[in-house]
Amino acid sequence: MREDYDVVIGLEVHAELNTNTKVFCSCPNHFGSDTNTNCCPVCIGLPGALPILNKRAVELTIKAGLCMGCRINDIAVFERKNYFYPDLSKAYQISQLERPICIGGGVQLDSGKFIRLNRIHLEEDAGKLIHKNASIGTLIDYNRGGVPLIEMVSEPDITSADEAVEYLNKLRNNLVYAGIAECKMEQGGMRCDVNLSVKKKGSNELGTRTEMKNLNSFRSVQRAIEYETMRQIELVEAGGVVRQETRKWDDEKGESFSMRSKESANDYRYFPDPDLLSVKIERDLVEKLKAELPKLPMERRKIYLEEYSLPEYDVDILLSQKEISDFFDEALTYYNEPKTLANWIMTEVLKYVKTEEEFKMPLKAKELTEVLKMYDQKALSQANAKSLIEKLINEGGDAKELAKKYNLINDISDDAVEEALKQIIEANPKAREDYKVNPDKISTFFVGQVMRATKGKANPDKVKELLNKYLN
Repeated sequence: MREDYDVVIGLEVHAELNTNTKVFCSCPNHFGSDTNTNCCPVCIGLPGALPILNKRAVELTIKAGLCMGCRINDIAVFERKNYFYPDLSKAYQISQLERPICIGGGVQLDSGKFIRLNRIHLEEDAGKLIHKNASIGTLIDYNRGGVPLIEMVSEPDITSADEAVEYLNKLRNNLVYAGIAECKMEQGGMRCDVNLSVKKKGSNELGTRTEMKNLNSFRSVQRAIEYETMRQIELVEAGGVVRQETRKWDDEKGESFSMRSKESANDYRYFPDPDLLSVKIERDLVEKLKAELPKLPMERRKIYLEEYSLPEYDVDILLSQKEISDFFDEALTYYNEPKTLANWIMTEVLKYVKTEEEFKMPLKAKELTEVLKMYDQKALSQANAKSLIEKLINEGGDAKELAKKYNLINDISDDAVEEALKQIIEANPKAREDYKVNPDKISTFFVGQVMRATKGKANPDKVKELLNKYLN
């Protein structure tokens, strides 16, 4: 970005909530169903059909607000947002304007900067347009219409693409960790609208903003912000004028194009929905939901860094997925060695995770800790401990029983290890002489030979102790 310009960014982030049914009807909230099968007279807006509010959607919206430090309104009101578009079968969307459920709050970045939230409100999602080809045209799937959606509207506090991506990551992690939303961007479960303007550096006069709609990956957000920033700067520098408009991002071409002039609230003709009463939110409910919240990523990060003294690198990996962090926390209840546990998870467990899209830890936390306890007690060599983890992942079962089944336990006597080492020393006179010059390197050779001779059952530390006895 040009150093003589500032960029001003506000984000509107939408996330679909983890409910079994839609927000105003009993249709399933389920991704991947056959086209237009999760629909009813209410969610497609047939005359006379009346909406009934999903209590769980309200509770999850309150939880989202609590995660972000919002104030929860005592009274929330639903309004109709009127606009005509093919994916909106009713020609209006039930949303919130004057009295949303959550007000204020925000997200703190790693730099310490605080990105303020204006609000979090609950609304219904629209359907999905499926663009085919020129002969078929565009088809519509209304399955998504009526799915409960929260919109998190930031203040224009973001000043770079990197800040925007970090802010989105933290929003997403809070929602996922609290079980509020899955935020699967590839399924449309989380989308982002970017409002952006540029101004001369240090100026208090804001430029005209544009809005880019429905960006569905962090990479797209990064690229779209960088592109739109330079487009506006170059336009202003050339003597042109930035128009207030809605633009669509084309990820393949790496550029945006104009869709329509930007709407204002007046254009949507908001008015209270006559079919829905105001919602009174009791303080007791808010306190109950607050008590249900798990430790969020920021709190876990502080514990991992300060109480467990883990390196930043380890912490970033452990917090990268809720499943990893939960696995680590549970394992600590059985085996209170944070650094050792983190090392084994990162090197010997995560390599068996098949895909990040359907992330699932490949074994149970207690099973891993049983292996580590046997390893600490010298009942398993390091190689056999790794082998046992692999067998637990592939076969399941009890760690001790599997270790016995595959003859992995170190049940060889010290005398047998000593005898094997003496034979190997006698058979390798050159290595014996080289040991005097380079003991570390040759020690590795002898340990490897003994482990091979004992089929991995010898204790490597015991072998090194005996080497020291015979060769020093």
